[in-house]
Amino acid sequence: MEERAIVVPNHLPPLSPSAPSSDPRSGFDSASRTFHSLRPYVPLPPPDRPLSFAAYAFSLLPSPLPSHPAIVNAATGDTISFVDFITQVRSLAAALRSEVGLAKGHVVFILAPPSLDIPALYLAILSIGAVISAANPASTPAELARLVSLSDPHIAFAASQDAAKLPSHVATVLLDSPRFRSFLDADAGDLVEEEVEQSDVAVIQYSSGTTGMVKAAALSHLNFIAMVAGFHSLRKPAGGEEVTLLGAPLFHSMGFFFLMKGLALGETTVVMGGRGGVKEMIQAAERYRATAMTASPPVVVAMARSLESVGLTALEYVTCGGAALPEAAAMRFMRRFPHIQIRQGYGSTEAGGISRMICKEECHRMRSVGRLSQHVEAMLVDNATGETLSIGKTGELWLRGPSIMLGYVGNKQANANTFDARGWLKTGDLCYFDEDGFLYVVDRLKELIKYKAYQVPPAELEHLLQYLPGVADAAVASYPDEEAGQIPMALIVRQPNSKLTEVEVMNFIAKQVAPYKKIRKVVFTNKIPKTPSGKISRAELRNHPVLKSSRL
Repeated sequence: MEERAIVVPNHLPPLSPSAPSSDPRSGFDSASRTFHSLRPYVPLPPPDRPLSFAAYAFSLLPSPLPSHPAIVNAATGDTISFVDFITQVRSLAAALRSEVGLAKGHVVFILAPPSLDIPALYLAILSIGAVISAANPASTPAELARLVSLSDPHIAFAASQDAAKLPSHVATVLLDSPRFRSFLDADAGDLVEEEVEQSDVAVIQYSSGTTGMVKAAALSHLNFIAMVAGFHSLRKPAGGEEVTLLGAPLFHSMGFFFLMKGLALGETTVVMGGRGGVKEMIQAAERYRATAMTASPPVVVAMARSLESVGLTALEYVTCGGAALPEAAAMRFMRRFPHIQIRQGYGSTEAGGISRMICKEECHRMRSVGRLSQHVEAMLVDNATGETLSIGKTGELWLRGPSIMLGYVGNKQANANTFDARGWLKTGDLCYFDEDGFLYVVDRLKELIKYKAYQVPPAELEHLLQYLPGVADAAVASYPDEEAGQIPMALIVRQPNSKLTEVEVMNFIAKQVAPYKKIRKVVFTNKIPKTPSGKISRAELRNHPVLKSSRL
């Protein structure tokens, strides 16, 4: 990008199909001490071939184009065909150049709720080599000012109800204005294809990284090409129409990718288009006969408990990610909807989609997040000794491959902390692989409780607490202790009418864990703070009155 230099770590080229000596069952290569994907290898375009993600996506579409809708807005019922969608992309690309003065490398900030216009705007921006930077419309003016300072946009596109929150110096086009509507009908004429390198920045997404303040992660065209190539290789046979309901917002890394994947694979993608809750999502899935759905763990939990009298007979699987799904919640869902698979996966803004489940048999590993995706190489590292670990051993997960981000924009220190000299990205997640190549996430490295000389993963205890009758929700945090340093403390939300006691909570856990992992303090609370993706918000949790007072 022209405006802001990005420090790019020394990534290696796309990986070979597998290490020659890797175990065909686990994917572990004892010579290099690395884990490799067990999925069938998918070749990628030559890395030196100029190719935008937009061009790659359109190259995958069949001829003639699919007759079913490309995108459906569940809130309004509006649809757009693939023919009209591609026409809109070309018109927008032409208007962005001629009317807005947008050029390769310029950043475009987008602040709007889901609509049929956003996907076309995304692809038009990518097609001319400009950079997408989308944000949550619920962000405050102060939060948006921080994001704008990181991405340094050339222009913004915003819904009229959100535009006033943007810094005044940012030139803004209103998405619901006559001016923007005219862009959709602009004459594409002899639109000259922009030469875009696969290594060029395509998207800036915002992340807190492994810790600390929000950062701007720069993602390349190759990142999305590699991930979509993996899904394309495993797509349904011809004639098997896929209708995917997006439970994640379009500015979120998961929602953005599944939108791009759906368009590239010729699927129908249903966007919620508003602030609909779980009830509205279930109704939309039934109304549009969705065959697939993306959902965060809280949505899966709510679906299992929903009183909606729908069978979701067309729904084949739910892709669940963004946070850990408790095994008890997965089991409740499968009892309610025995014909629907819960396909868990693991990924991040920085690393893309790293692992997932692809079939019914794999979904039986309910505590796993699936097997490594194509082109991904992984390593487990003992954080204390630096030793690389093998099957069944827990260590920090390091990753390498073409889906890994280029780096954080304008943040050399964060890049130095996140990547090693060989291009391995340090996730900050404690994980292990089993003998069949399934990946398991134990906890965040920074969230471990240090009880005396022992490390206690909060997520392990939180998982067990989901099985305790009377518990609606739970979180585990460290509480300062003079003798032990820290002790595990449980924050419990009781189910209605439950009389669960502190002693019952501690005894339940004590029977199932080693002594150093015991819950030694219990606090009952009304709510566990969560992020939009369903993760426990550890930052907010630390501000719970009990924890806050412990620091005074």
